[in-house]
Amino acid sequence: MALDINKIHTPCYVCEEKLLQKNLDLLNLVQVESGAKILLALKGFSMWSTFAQVGKILYGTAASGLWEAKLGREEMNREVHTFSPAFIEEEIDEICKISEHIIFNSFSQWKRFRNKVKNVKCGIRINPQYSEVTPEIYNPCVVGSRFGVTKDNFDREVEADPTILNGISGLHFHTHCEQNSDALERTLVHIEQKFGKYIENLEWINFGGGHHITRKNYDIEKLIKIIKKFKTKYNNIEIYLEPGEAIGWQVGFLIASVIDIVNNGMNIAILDVSASNHMPDCLEMPYRPDIRGSGEISEFNHSYRLGGPTCLAGDVIGDYSFKEPLKVGDKLIFEDMIHYTFVKSNTFNGIKLPSLGIWTKNDEFKLVKKFSYENYKNRLS
Repeated sequence: MALDINKIHTPCYVCEEKLLQKNLDLLNLVQVESGAKILLALKGFSMWSTFAQVGKILYGTAASGLWEAKLGREEMNREVHTFSPAFIEEEIDEICKISEHIIFNSFSQWKRFRNKVKNVKCGIRINPQYSEVTPEIYNPCVVGSRFGVTKDNFDREVEADPTILNGISGLHFHTHCEQNSDALERTLVHIEQKFGKYIENLEWINFGGGHHITRKNYDIEKLIKIIKKFKTKYNNIEIYLEPGEAIGWQVGFLIASVIDIVNNGMNIAILDVSASNHMPDCLEMPYRPDIRGSGEISEFNHSYRLGGPTCLAGDVIGDYSFKEPLKVGDKLIFEDMIHYTFVKSNTFNGIKLPSLGIWTKNDEFKLVKKFSYENYKNRLS
């Protein structure tokens, strides 16, 4: 490892340019071979200091609302596709100005704003009522989900008003989370059974995100075949994918320091990073992140529970073991912490946000952003 982590002030997220480029090259292969267009989902990876690099490969950004749309327009300035569970009146005009595509979550939203959307390609999000995602918190197709229009509701709207699809040029679905291409293949069976008659007359369809394309065992050849087959069947329809995690997958880490060690039936190391503040998926999924050089509890001679500096009793990252005993000042590397991590980071308890850095292609560390007390204070009043 050329990077000397002892010279980096913690906590700090570090994105590795070489690994990011490796992911982008793989995604570009999918684009070239399949004819699909891939967008960066900002909800999963929004380190805009890398957007010049990302924008050379991907077609644009997928936003979940006004601010993400503005970030995509300002910092990448390629296609902007914007979806929201519900747009609000005072934002829709600005969203229309900076977006190439707008996807509505319901026909009621479409009917409310259809006269406002000018020179924008509009779509409807559909819900095939089929998804293989677990746990349920990440499944957008559970009973009672607020996402997308089901077949029965879609048919009912069209039957009530045959002109309702005038102005709609595409459909969008998002049913995946960290899944392989075989899940997409099974999902498309449900999509075509329920919405095939509508797809035949459209210009584009967005397969959403959650496609784990850059994961080691992902079947890229199958994905390419699926896309090409679908395009051929539906008059060379334009296909978009909008992964976030696949762009940021395994491209960087979070460096933390040990700030105290206590004992309460076991050794407990308190770090300057928090599961609650800086790695919230540890509590939401939940999951135990990998630490470079560590093992499972009792695998090595020195075992510790690792916890954060907040007052939340459950601010526990997990139990680990190490070959050597930990001491105050030691630095730990939490692997794969660039996607769905710093985008969710927060300042609960007044805990500072980790800095953002880039390990460049030239093996140099570049500090991109350091957060201050004012960043915390200015969020409050």
